[in-house]
Amino acid sequence: MKAIRLIAVVGGSGSGKTWLAAELAGELGDEAAHLCLDNFYKDLSHLSEPERERVNFDDPAAIDWDALRVVLESLERGETARVPVYDFAEHVRKPEVVELESRPIILVDGLWLLHPEWLRKRFALSVFVDCPEEVRLQRRLERDVIARGRTRESVNKQFAGHVQPMHDRFVEPQREWAMRCVTTPLVNEEKEGLLAACRG
Repeated sequence: MKAIRLIAVVGGSGSGKTWLAAELAGELGDEAAHLCLDNFYKDLSHLSEPERERVNFDDPAAIDWDALRVVLESLERGETARVPVYDFAEHVRKPEVVELESRPIILVDGLWLLHPEWLRKRFALSVFVDCPEEVRLQRRLERDVIARGRTRESVNKQFAGHVQPMHDRFVEPQREWAMRCVTTPLVNEEKEGLLAACRG
């Protein structure tokens, strides 16, 4: 059996990494599956609502890395994996799971995929998505206010207090580890180059 290729797409919050991973997966069709690190936030159902609001979701410690490892190992064995589903409005893991079928190429997007050394070494290709801070904030406002029921004030406060400081500390250093760096939106030549690199 041919080794399954894991592809990392990393970048700051609102950089377009999820869009890029989904775009590449769509172009690759049946060759690829798409997995989001966002599904692996720790379940905070044991905390009160005020306590949940104080959690720093822009720190890698907010992720259940063990659960991600289990899913990736299942996919690498060619098995269907059970992926958790996260409720961002309530900060809890939903009771249902999504079954993700293994494919020759697994595109994974997330803020800190190259941060843990054990994970960084698993990727056949890693892509850093570069995007200016002001664009990322605007995209974050549009997403969180509409899709996650947040207020503009809370989004701005979180961006200044957690998102950007944690970006500088944990996200930006991954640029040095990434095999490729791109900006969004991609020009067609860049996308074609990434598709070829994904296929190996």
